[in-house]
Amino acid sequence: MRPNLQSRVRLRPVDLAREHGLSTQAIRNYEEAGILPAARRTPHGYRTYTSLHAGALRAFLALLPGHGHRTATSIMRAVNQGTDEEAFRLIDESHAQLLDDRRTLQAVKRALGDLEHTTAPGPGASSESAAVSGPDGTFIGPLAGKLGIRPATLRKWEGAGLVRPRRDPRTGYRVYDDADVRDARLTHQLRRGGYLLEQIAPLIAQVRAAGGLEPLEAALRDWHGRLSARGRAMLTGAAELEAYLRERG
Repeated sequence: MRPNLQSRVRLRPVDLAREHGLSTQAIRNYEEAGILPAARRTPHGYRTYTSLHAGALRAFLALLPGHGHRTATSIMRAVNQGTDEEAFRLIDESHAQLLDDRRTLQAVKRALGDLEHTTAPGPGASSESAAVSGPDGTFIGPLAGKLGIRPATLRKWEGAGLVRPRRDPRTGYRVYDDADVRDARLTHQLRRGGYLLEQIAPLIAQVRAAGGLEPLEAALRDWHGRLSARGRAMLTGAAELEAYLRERG
């Protein structure tokens, strides 16, 4: 049986707002979005909140860093609508995405290891490289298919300076050599890791200019730190949500 909201200490919107450095309008917006349970009204129409609303607000703010605004909102809305299983499903999806991002990070690290051996093409080139590149390079279709992207994406990356294919003098078709394939692979992995094209471009340029991978290694350390922080934030969010669920009854 759920507790009677009238039996709880009454709080004003400003009381909730001050605790977290928010505006009273933000509190009203959260209620309208379903993040907070519906507030009772005084005879004069003023909202009154309780410790239950305070718990909901703490849970939402704790969920934000790990799940993002959209998912955190959906989680709280589901809980407040009594569909806890939907909230748990959303949480599971976030954890699955985090796991996928960790696997992507590992894939990028492996790609960096491969780069150390493919900066100059030769007989030691990987079988994966041979699958997309012939003696004269590869065309846009086979490379896009190998990466699982559209040819238009490769053209967009070319416009951003991330790949620099030459043109076949007879056909005018783009031809990607081993260095282009390397850059395309790295761009693809970094995009999966959440990096924007304008963030990737200077990394690729530095790798080309310096002949080394230090810029990317620093980016991967930052990426690893952000994933770890997200994982810890998910734990904090889960604890606050559990506290709210207990209080809600």
